[in-house]
Amino acid sequence: MTLRLILTRHAKSDWNNPLDTDHQRPLNDRGRTAAPRIGQWLKAQGYLPRAALVSDATRTRETWALVASEFGAEVPVEFVPALYHASPDVMLGVLLEARADTVMMIGHNPGIAGLAAALVRTRPAHPGFGRYPTCATLVVDFDATDWAAIRPGTGEIREFIVPRDLD
Repeated sequence: MTLRLILTRHAKSDWNNPLDTDHQRPLNDRGRTAAPRIGQWLKAQGYLPRAALVSDATRTRETWALVASEFGAEVPVEFVPALYHASPDVMLGVLLEARADTVMMIGHNPGIAGLAAALVRTRPAHPGFGRYPTCATLVVDFDATDWAAIRPGTGEIREFIVPRDLD
């Protein structure tokens, strides 16, 4: 059986309001444009999640809403406080509890870049992979029957894309 992870960093956020805490920062205009484009791309490629695990920060919630609005189908989502600025180990721990065969996870750097690097067997040649820019999205497959069985270094990359690739 194949399990698929769609690992997305939140879209570009807005730093203009000094009264917003980091957790409260919304997306900026560029982020509001990029997120639905990633959703359109995921749908066009047939990479639709069956469940989503999303940090509970404002910018990740907004990213999810804009990406998912392009799917044309309802996807169950769980907003997970532990994913807010989580380390790769914490993110992996959350993923290991997932039940759907295709899961989308939306989080923050540096944790998301670290998790992506740890999970894949071979890093993609894409120059953005190491820094995992905003709204970067990795699609990676695992030959496993259960998320609890996946191990670092075993993921086979299907795609890695950043919004600029869609220009």
